[in-house]
Amino acid sequence: MLTLSTHKPEPNKPFHHGDLRHALIEATAELIERDGPASVSLREAARIAGVSHNAPYRHFPTREALLAAVAAHGFRQLRLAFEASAVTPENRMLALGQEYVRFALAHPGLFRLMFGSGLDRQSHPDLEQAAQDAFRVLQHATLDRGSPSPRDAALGAWALVHGLSHLIVDNQLNQDLQEDAASGRLLERIAAIYGLSTPREAGSVP
Repeated sequence: MLTLSTHKPEPNKPFHHGDLRHALIEATAELIERDGPASVSLREAARIAGVSHNAPYRHFPTREALLAAVAAHGFRQLRLAFEASAVTPENRMLALGQEYVRFALAHPGLFRLMFGSGLDRQSHPDLEQAAQDAFRVLQHATLDRGSPSPRDAALGAWALVHGLSHLIVDNQLNQDLQEDAASGRLLERIAAIYGLSTPREAGSVP
């Protein structure tokens, strides 16, 4: 279960001592879902979190540092969603793909930040580590299926679900396909075509 909040940000909400960094990350994630990554500023994040406009600088020296922390938080939540979907090795790949699409649908703004923001991961090692940890779950799933090249197989699976997710969040599919994608049926059919699942396996994932 994802923990990112989906309610409208409320300014002047108090935070407990020691929670400032997390409060700013949550406030920024909510702002991104409402208005997109371009709307983010340290001052606006502070306003939503209910703290002084100088408070964010205790943890984030720049706007990019804040965005990188939010993106890293997103990758950690995606990894947790992957891990929570753990089922049998036979249907694990499809289950992970379904979680990926669900994440993109639930958090389109965050999804775009994580994958299309141009953040320099080399300058933000925590972001790089969080992204690699999420990808590693996919890699382990391909290993469970006996792939001779787990990393390449994971990359191929990622490319498939990532492309599908972008088509969905950008509303590039017709209404019938959008509905099938949201329900998981479209990914089931595509996964079966590319050998990432069998028809029996595909039918086992809600």
